[in-house]
Amino acid sequence: MEKNRVDEFVKNPKRALFILATPVLVAMFVQTMYNIVDTAFVGRLGAEAIAALTFTFPLFFFLVSVNSGLGIGMGSRISRLLGAKKKEEAENTAVHGLIISLFLAILVLFTGIISQDALFSLFGASGNVLMLSKDYMSIILFGVLIMFPLYVINSMFSAQGDTTTPMKVQVTGLLLNIILDPIFIYTLGYGVKGAAIATDIALAVPLLMSIYFLKKKSYLRVRISSFKYSSKTVKEIFSVGAPASMMMLIVSIYVIFLNKLMSHFGTDYIAAFGMASRLESLVTLPVVAFSMSTVTLVGMFYGARRYDLVRKMTWYSMRIGIVLAIAMGSVFFAIPSLFFRIFTNEVNLLGIASAYMRINVFTLPFMPVNMIASRVTQGLGFGLPGFVIHFVRIFIVAVPLAYFFVFVSGYGFLSVAVAMIIGAVISSIVSLVWLSLKLKKIERDGKEFLKN
Repeated sequence: MEKNRVDEFVKNPKRALFILATPVLVAMFVQTMYNIVDTAFVGRLGAEAIAALTFTFPLFFFLVSVNSGLGIGMGSRISRLLGAKKKEEAENTAVHGLIISLFLAILVLFTGIISQDALFSLFGASGNVLMLSKDYMSIILFGVLIMFPLYVINSMFSAQGDTTTPMKVQVTGLLLNIILDPIFIYTLGYGVKGAAIATDIALAVPLLMSIYFLKKKSYLRVRISSFKYSSKTVKEIFSVGAPASMMMLIVSIYVIFLNKLMSHFGTDYIAAFGMASRLESLVTLPVVAFSMSTVTLVGMFYGARRYDLVRKMTWYSMRIGIVLAIAMGSVFFAIPSLFFRIFTNEVNLLGIASAYMRINVFTLPFMPVNMIASRVTQGLGFGLPGFVIHFVRIFIVAVPLAYFFVFVSGYGFLSVAVAMIIGAVISSIVSLVWLSLKLKKIERDGKEFLKN
């Protein structure tokens, strides 16, 4: 049985950030690789197959966003309760999260089955690409019954300061996916459907592993028998989790819009944008890892009333993230085509994707500002700021600009990347102002608490 790690993290918070972030980085890499592996194997089936997976990406991202929001809402509360030494309440919160995940999985399954035809048509998919998109997504939807509880259990471990266990679970899943993809796609001849079948199986085994580890390694004892319904717990989970999910959902809607824009230029541009999106998700993994680890630390320090450490780790994490983003962006600016060859050898696709990526990398230094500002406020128990930051970036700035550039001004597909850069700059300014005000308020509240 693991111990409460709050005191350990308070003693050396910078070391704690790297202890938490390293396994998260590996786990996030694994999660991203699910889609990349599918795209890499399916890519050998041609541009239509790649385009089909590109159209499914927003829906897959929707599933991840629902999971992520629930995990953040539950995890933020657990971390704050552990920081305050309230173990029983933390355990009850974990059970609430598990029950909610199962309910949401069933809801998403039935809603997805009914609406996927209309959604893919709305996204701009047609003909054979539409059929391939439906083939893939129909199978993935049944996997939500596995995916949702798996994600929540992993979030339970992360919230208590154990990010190594989720890493082990997700690495196992990725290895299974790599082994099963070629078997189902080529050997058994299922094509695009085979990639989805392999993904579902590669989620089932990790779920069994996570349940085993929950019984053997978790500091929190998660037992349905000890469940005590609490409206306050549900409210807190959703007050942080719902805006966090919406934050990711608007990113998914953003991708849908960009797919629609790229369909204006042709199938090759959709496929190229799909490859660029997957590569970008890989590039930003270190930043995501540090921002997610910051949620746990901020929640624990806030619960322990160490407001000085909340501020210290916020700015430290942001500096680390910016340095990493610049380093990764430099590599992908210099040799993008080398990485795109993972997906395809078609010269036209490589040229389009590389040109897009060389402009898009200029958004990367601004991502840590937005991500960490959003995660810090989530760790403090506030979900709305992160949603507002992303809403400004996407719907106030980037989407209107991209539409204006393409359909009003008649600019080419690269103007879409320019719109994304402008959106990132403006939202970063909003993030810094909001975060500074929030941290100052916390410090004032902390001083008043000490006086009393």
